[in-house]
Amino acid sequence: MLCALYQLQAVSPKNKKQPVKQTKQSYLLATLPDKSLYFKSDPKMDQFITNLISQMTLTEKLGQLNLPSAGDFTTGQAQSSDIGKKVEESKVGGLFNIKGVEKIAAIQRVAVEKSRLKIPLLFGMDVIHGYVTNFPIPLGLASSWDMTLIEQSARIAANEATSDGINWTFSPMVDIARDPRWGRIAEGSGEDAYLGSQIAKAMVHGYQGDDLAQNNTMMACVKHYALYGAAEAGRDYNTVDMSRVRMYNEYFPPYKAAVDAGVGTVMASFNEVDGIPATANRWLQTEVLRNQWGFGGFVVTDYTGINEMIAHGIGNLQKVSARALNAGIDMDMVGEGFLTTLQKSLDEGRVTQSEIDRAVRRVLEAKYRLGLFDNPYKYCDAERGKREIYNLANREAARNIAARSMVLMENKQQTLPLRKSGTIALIGPLANNPENMPGTWSVAARHSEAISLLKGLQETVGKEVRILSAKGCNFEYDAELESRSAMFGKNTYRDNRPKELILQEALSMARQADVIVAALGESSEMSGECSSRTRIDVPQSQRDLLVELKKTGKPVVLVLFTGRPLVLNQEKELADAILNVWFPGSEAGYAVSDVLFGKVNPSGKLPVTFPRSVGQIPIYYNYKNTGRPLSDDARDNCRFEKFRSNYLDECNTPLYPFGYGLSYTTFQYGDISLNANELRGNQTLKASVTITNTGKYDGEEVVQLYIRNVEGSNTRPVKELKGFRKIDFKAGESKTVTFDITPDDLKFYNNELQYDWESGEFEIQIGTNSRDVKVAKVNWLK
Repeated sequence: MLCALYQLQAVSPKNKKQPVKQTKQSYLLATLPDKSLYFKSDPKMDQFITNLISQMTLTEKLGQLNLPSAGDFTTGQAQSSDIGKKVEESKVGGLFNIKGVEKIAAIQRVAVEKSRLKIPLLFGMDVIHGYVTNFPIPLGLASSWDMTLIEQSARIAANEATSDGINWTFSPMVDIARDPRWGRIAEGSGEDAYLGSQIAKAMVHGYQGDDLAQNNTMMACVKHYALYGAAEAGRDYNTVDMSRVRMYNEYFPPYKAAVDAGVGTVMASFNEVDGIPATANRWLQTEVLRNQWGFGGFVVTDYTGINEMIAHGIGNLQKVSARALNAGIDMDMVGEGFLTTLQKSLDEGRVTQSEIDRAVRRVLEAKYRLGLFDNPYKYCDAERGKREIYNLANREAARNIAARSMVLMENKQQTLPLRKSGTIALIGPLANNPENMPGTWSVAARHSEAISLLKGLQETVGKEVRILSAKGCNFEYDAELESRSAMFGKNTYRDNRPKELILQEALSMARQADVIVAALGESSEMSGECSSRTRIDVPQSQRDLLVELKKTGKPVVLVLFTGRPLVLNQEKELADAILNVWFPGSEAGYAVSDVLFGKVNPSGKLPVTFPRSVGQIPIYYNYKNTGRPLSDDARDNCRFEKFRSNYLDECNTPLYPFGYGLSYTTFQYGDISLNANELRGNQTLKASVTITNTGKYDGEEVVQLYIRNVEGSNTRPVKELKGFRKIDFKAGESKTVTFDITPDDLKFYNNELQYDWESGEFEIQIGTNSRDVKVAKVNWLK
């Protein structure tokens, strides 16, 4: 793996070399456990589970494969509820959508004291980007390109969630997404397989630690396996169809990375793969996941995933349930197809007893590894929750991580950082909206306690800066459309006064200000599950507001809230600065203030391409050339060429490329130095570049390495990310970064799905983003 080694050589502002600590291993290789830590052979466990299975009735076995939602009882009603009765009858293996030590202990007590075999339950929840303390949405976390911070966010989330009784999270979501119309792009790590793989590993290790038996670690669930992010037309739950070469090279790697990191569970996706729904796809769930990748945990469906295959058109509930079990599914979420039909399918020979027992064993093994058979109440310490959940240290970490996830996209005439003086007009529907700060999939967040941008500014610079604030407009002109994004307690605070009055109120404040901060973009539920959009612009009501703010002649800083790439052509022209803050989490307002006023120098880089128009979608950096590619000059200057692969009405290039992000300082890259121009076999190529902070601020830079296989037996992308380093620089400081590259970094799956590399010419590209790179060439022979 490329990220195995890198070296830094620091040079002081006076160019005097200073020794620095040599880092011989990357963060990931240094800290990630081998999956054998979780799935190593354990004769004691095997014997225990074998004995337990031998005592179980068929109903009790099918109960272990049943995962209902626990939304139908309140404290004190656990045993008498419908769920409680099923637990007592051994018809439930785990529950989700339940939180709180008191509730969880009550229903666990039913399982281990009232059921015949006293088998404890699993308790799961969508702990996606934090628990009560919320971090940036996953797409925002990915923008940090900082694996230490990303793992820290998962570690804190696990600590909080387990303090509240939960031992299983349905995270990380690692679906590669190249269509920003798809709302769930917010929940993943973007478009690139390499970056997504590093984040998948960091998240799994953050949740699971080195020992699942500890009471502050929780079992992770990688999802959605597989290809969910490639839904046609960006419409959620839609059909997916692609070649296996593309699957293996571009979409599978993050799932495999999670498996290699020892993820405890995998969730099947809603979509079909090769014409068969993933939930019934044996090639996917058994041949690839288990036989090729060696996965040792259990597979759970997504919400009613088995039942939904009826609508796909492959059978009734009994048929699709049998097909799911035969494919390799072990646990049925919500649908109860396993519970209600597998006995009949067993009698009719559609499934075998060994297949049922196999699934039961996998679920029981997970409970054993979590230590639930030794102590079913290990996650039910109410005092621990009082100490661990939403504490000051966690909130400080959330503030720091959020600030380092923000992407500075424009900064004309060094508008930012702002001075701590004068008057600021804070305008926009996201200026004072705490509920929308955590973003989508923040199910346990205390939304009303999140720090709004207004509150953050008032509490951090309010004594030095006069702050005026007004809404200026609603999220959307159309009240019905706006209501679709006001879900899950995320109030949009719609103002029903005439729009002209709302606007004039804001303009009056803007005219009094020295600078305008426009808090615009999406509401938090305009992205996320079932939040697909055909138009990915900033809503027209807000664009009109921005036009009017610009007319005041005051500098305009756009603080952009979004869960997806947006088309920002007009905003790019109107705003003097654009700071993309995604949805920053619990401490949003403080973190945004830290960046606006320069306490934190922005260092985020885009993990996904921002298009110029919807018509360019899908657009991503590692595309392949056609036989009639656009010339470099025409591409770079947005010029049309007849009989070439381009558009009549739009450029080929994106508005903002993958890996892009500015800083308050500037970085100059020197030419690439290679230790050899020709290599053979398993030799190591050392590619070095000296980078200088040429500005007046200290800052962090994400140094990105891309490789291009110039010629091969199969067509290859124009470049592929193969490594990156996030490095801090003092003002005026130079550092030399060296990447060690081996043939492992040149491998790909060919059209026969063989994973190997080929002799040939390779371009080594190092730069500040996928577009702006230095290039060197090397010949590498087997």
